[in-house]
Amino acid sequence: MSDATPQRTSDLLIELARSSDAAEISVGEVLDGLSDRAFGMVMLILALPVCLPFVYGIPQVLSVPMLLIALQMVAGRHRLWMPERLRARTFSRQEFETVARRAKRYLGWGEAIAQPRLAFLTTGAPERLIGLFMTAFCISILMPLPLTNTAPGIAIAIMAIGMIERDGVLVLLGTALGAFWVGMLLFFASTLVAWLAQLQAVLP
Repeated sequence: MSDATPQRTSDLLIELARSSDAAEISVGEVLDGLSDRAFGMVMLILALPVCLPFVYGIPQVLSVPMLLIALQMVAGRHRLWMPERLRARTFSRQEFETVARRAKRYLGWGEAIAQPRLAFLTTGAPERLIGLFMTAFCISILMPLPLTNTAPGIAIAIMAIGMIERDGVLVLLGTALGAFWVGMLLFFASTLVAWLAQLQAVLP
């Protein structure tokens, strides 16, 4: 973003709710209003339920749209694509403002921590790399194994907040957490495969 002091996302959501006298606002209008911040916002909304431990089914279902969003980032899209039917869905503008005001309370802690730092990591080629890491983390969430969703879900949530607020430090923190977890999974998987191969070799 070109602004020296970027507008807080919580304030932008309230502003979007008040941007017209129309009684309803569409999903497409919200996404267009958020512009490139839509990637981080939608990813954060989807990632929060995924962070819950010992929950199965829901994280795997949510990881599919998360994976599609991550792949759009890898492709270098500047605007988040969604099916036209979903973009056309509308809801009450007044209800949206109420939700936006409530969201401001919860977004406040993230906005208090996040600040524009190393912003170059959240745009251009680095953003594609972020999408690549998120793709790997989403694939990890897809595996219906104990605790395979929580750590990558938290990692994606942290990265999403960093993307929304142009905070490269949070993006790096989330990436490191997710990469460590995926690395641990690969290590244990390779160890298990080697152990099974040895066991098969000694069995008659």
